[in-house]
Amino acid sequence: MTETYVTRVSRVDHDRHHDLPIDPDLPDEPYQPLHLRPAALGLVLVGGTAGTGARLWAEESVHPWGAWPAATFLVNLVGAFVLGGLLEGLARRGPDVGWRLRTRLLVGTGFLGAFTTYSSLAVEAALLGRDSLPGLGLLYAVGSVVLGFLACAVGIWAASTHARRGRS
Repeated sequence: MTETYVTRVSRVDHDRHHDLPIDPDLPDEPYQPLHLRPAALGLVLVGGTAGTGARLWAEESVHPWGAWPAATFLVNLVGAFVLGGLLEGLARRGPDVGWRLRTRLLVGTGFLGAFTTYSSLAVEAALLGRDSLPGLGLLYAVGSVVLGFLACAVGIWAASTHARRGRS
């Protein structure tokens, strides 16, 4: 006999412990993982479509700085900054439900997930190495990650500073 384990149950799930009270904080309907909810997938799809278009625009508008792939570099830094600020701002406004969840899915997962691109970063770094510029490829890869981390931290700092000023 095989059993499927779920990380969260609802009041309508079969309860093997009839002697224990039902948790009133559990939903009345069975839990459905976020990735299986059509509305959530739709938000990610719409955001991802817009993010892909924005990345395409950036790739066509920003020319390389010599051998340095400037468009992907800038897109990833801007995306890291905005994602850090977005998630900090949403978290400071309350739990990840309702409009905050929808905004995170549409803008964070969808738009920024498609706008930023790790795969292009990896390919461009490898191509720099292939084109006899291994030092530049390594600098590009490490620099993108380190500066992306810093951009995200600055986004978090900016959102938290904005939130503190709003309460003053």
